[in-house]
Formats: sequence, C-alpha cells, structure tokens
Amino acid sequence: MGAPVVRVEGLVKRYGGATALDGVSFEVGKGEVFGLLGPNGAGKTTTVEILEGVRAKTAGVATVLGEDPSDLKRGRSVKRKMGVLPQDFSAFARLTVRENLEFFAGIYDSPVNVPELIGLLKLEEDSQKRFALLSGGSKQRVGVAAALVNDPEIVFLDEPTIGLDPEARRATWKVISDLKDRGKTVVLTTHYMDEAEKLSDRIGILVKGKLAVLGSPAELIGRFGGSKTIVFKNGGDAVFGTLRRFFDGATMEGQDVVLPFENLRDLDVAMGALVGRGLDSDVALRQPTLEEVFLRFAGFRMTESGDAV
Repeated sequence: MGAPVVRVEGLVKRYGGATALDGVSFEVGKGEVFGLLGPNGAGKTTTVEILEGVRAKTAGVATVLGEDPSDLKRGRSVKRKMGVLPQDFSAFARLTVRENLEFFAGIYDSPVNVPELIGLLKLEEDSQKRFALLSGGSKQRVGVAAALVNDPEIVFLDEPTIGLDPEARRATWKVISDLKDRGKTVVLTTHYMDEAEKLSDRIGILVKGKLAVLGSPAELIGRFGGSKTIVFKNGGDAVFGTLRRFFDGATMEGQDVVLPFENLRDLDVAMGALVGRGLDSDVALRQPTLEEVFLRFAGFRMTESGDAV
C-alpha cells in the first residue's frame, strides 16, 4: 500500500477540562471504506470534523492526502479534493434536486456532470421536485450527490442512513459500494453494526475518546465475537434443565435456550439429550456478529440513535 490517504496519530481534542479524543491513531488507504463506530459522545464526529478541517485539534497528527486540513494555506486545496455528507445535511428547500446540484457544482472549477450524478444516485424521478417535498431517503441521496459533485478523492459520510427505511438504507449501501468500485476512499461513521459489517474494509471502534480496537470485520468477529451458538426457540425450563446437565455454558434468553458450541458433536449431544427426554424445540444457528465485538469493548449495546442500552 502506498502513502495513506488519511493518517491520524496520537490525535487529542480537549474542550476545557474535558477530553473528547485521547491519543487516537489509525490510517486509511486509497480505495478503502473505513468504518468509524462508537456510541454518542465517543468522538466519531469530532475525529471526522478535524479531518475535514472544520474543527481544530489540540495535539497529534491528522492529515488527508498528505496535508493538514486545518492549515490555513494548504488546507484549502485539500478540502477541494474532499466530499462531505454531514449528519444534518440540508439543501435549498424551494430549489429542485437538479437546481441544488447545479448550484453546488458551480462552486468548483471542474465539477462532475450533473445529469450523470443524478443517474448515479438514481434521482431521475426526483430531479424536478423541490428538495422540501422529497422523502427522507431521496434527501439523503441528494446529500451524497452533493458530496460527490466535485469528483472528490475521499468522501466523508457521517451517519448516511440514519432515520431511513430499510429500502432506502440498502439503496444508500449500493451507492457506497459503487464509490469503492470507482476507487474512492470513504470514511463512514454509523451507529448501525450491520451497515459497518457489510460495507467496511476495516473498522475502528471508539469508546470514551480512545480507539478500543481496529481491524477488518472478519478479523474482529473472529477474535472477539465469541462462539457460534445454537438457539432452541421457546425451549423453556425443561430444555434448559436438560442441556445444563451436559453443557455448563447453556443460558436462557427469555424462553429461548442458548448454547455455545464448537463443533457438530455438541449439536449431536444436545439433540440426543432432548430426544431422550421426549423434548422438542425449533433450532437455529446464530453466528457471532460485529455487535458482539462492540458489546465486548463498549460494555453495552446501542440503540439506532447511538445511545447506550
């Protein structure tokens, strides 16, 4: 891999006596989708805003394409190579989608072709609608289009699918995958574990301003996601009591009985024990997920709004 597109080393951000970022370090390579995860207040948005050059760091290194975005002279040129979708994106309410994108394109010397951008984001049917009248999913796609209007080398997407319905979320996923296929570098912040697992080449999890863990989704799940489990649906006390005679790790989740297992022999033993007692239950295999990794490092799960539960 050549020089990293993003380099963060020992990054610190303080607000008075409060430390928002405490020695964060990571790199992002060209053409990579890098997922930055963490609950509200973990430092995700602060990190991204420092990289975008809209917030000053307290200490450490934060460069994009080899330049410090906060530098008053050189930062201006590197910002023109970025695309940014902020979490609170909005556009001119009374202008149409096409008019909005043409306005944003007019800011740059060499923008992309607006009709092509409308096609890329599947906005043809909405192109003549006023922004205020669009659905949430269409507004978000306009935001992604606006982030791409200058044909950036790196795109920052802050919670690009928050509040969207499942269909709109998956349409946005396709756009992000297409960006990677076109060689763009993407820094993605999200509260959705499935989104990060699906889209990211590598993931960093921030907890209380520190980078708790870094790696590919497969690496993190393999190392920290825990065992595969067998779930005996609505097994109740009878199934639980029977399996506990053979497996100390059996637990209850409501009326479901959950059994970690290492190999198929465990399943054979469990089913044999239940058949021997005349018990029956629907069985499902549960694979470890990125959420289990997050739970291990953060100590809690997140709601869709990023709050701890």
